[in-house]
Amino acid sequence: MIRSYALAAMENQPLWHERDISHSSVERFIGPDATVTLDFMLGRLTGLLDKLLVYPENMRANLDKLGGLVHSQQVLLALVEAGFRREDAYSTVQKHAMQVWKTREKFSDLLKKDPNVKKHLGDKAIDRIFDLGHHTKHVDHIFKRVFGS
Repeated sequence: MIRSYALAAMENQPLWHERDISHSSVERFIGPDATVTLDFMLGRLTGLLDKLLVYPENMRANLDKLGGLVHSQQVLLALVEAGFRREDAYSTVQKHAMQVWKTREKFSDLLKKDPNVKKHLGDKAIDRIFDLGHHTKHVDHIFKRVFGS
């Protein structure tokens, strides 16, 4: 709902200078409704976060079950950056990702065995891509920004 209200507000911008009834009626509707809806959403989110239980060991186990596939986007981008055509990079990532599902081998090991990938990236670059720190590097900044401490 909030997203749809944003669209309605943006569609009103061309008429701001006229201030006629054609768009002020939309503003009168979406203003209160959007704030009440947002308040409800934030209340629900607060309740969810207050009762949230996090089990880091289980999270790690679940990630490990995927064999490193959560890093497929970074692999694709690294291959493109290293000179692969995007279509070739996509096909390489897809081929090895499907093999992970079939054989349960680690994605990084399959990439390291691929001579074309190894030639362009090398083992150290592949290891850097598979570092979970890439996904969590801004967590402290985000919490500081949101909670102010």
